[in-house]
Amino acid sequence: MVRVIPCLDVLPEGVVKGRNFQNLRRVGDAVELASRYDAEGADELVFLDVGATVEGRSPLTAVLEAVSRRVFLPVTAGGGVRSLREIEAYLAAGADKVAVNTAAVKRPSLLAEAASRFGSQCVVLAMDVRRRETGWEVCVEAGRRPTGLDAEAWAREAEARGAGELLVTSMDRDGTGLGFDTDLYGRLARAVRLPLVASGGAGEASHFAQAARAGATGLLAAGLFHGSALTIPDLKKRLRADGIEVRP
Repeated sequence: MVRVIPCLDVLPEGVVKGRNFQNLRRVGDAVELASRYDAEGADELVFLDVGATVEGRSPLTAVLEAVSRRVFLPVTAGGGVRSLREIEAYLAAGADKVAVNTAAVKRPSLLAEAASRFGSQCVVLAMDVRRRETGWEVCVEAGRRPTGLDAEAWAREAEARGAGELLVTSMDRDGTGLGFDTDLYGRLARAVRLPLVASGGAGEASHFAQAARAGATGLLAAGLFHGSALTIPDLKKRLRADGIEVRP
């Protein structure tokens, strides 16, 4: 079944949202929003500390702990992961899976080490990508630094090293409401056999079905849910009508 996944991008001041990874503004409280999504029937929750890596600080695990005390959804947490220590801290704070981005690019062996210690099922490779003339390029440090890495090649390497899932954000579509980059997700779905969470660009219910048909097994959105422009029950009803199997 396809999973519907709200995302909480967090900073010390609360949950934030922007466009193309820029102009972040506060949109709510992490615990309140997570509780609402739990009640609405979300399948999972993604919790991303979007400032930890750039600011060089420890992740906001206290906020995750507060969320975990209130909700019972599977949670993927990420941001500021530099070593096995941060992965363990996120798991101890209530995460079921941990997303690794910049640190994995800098030291790909971290994926294998994490999979060996904690199991592939909780190791998620997060990729922030920009479209180029030929394919998509991976960017790190909250999208600020291009790496020259091809997204498909990096996804295949991550799978071989033990990652259990991909969380892929189109920086070009982020916050635009123009729809998911279905070309991107179709290419990645053909390149690897991992579960694939699509992120970036959701603007209406029809966009989610398009991403699912392209090969995404998880459908992530933030601003569209935060402002209640689309509720999770309404989205699931529309997905079922479009022939996409979702959990009740």
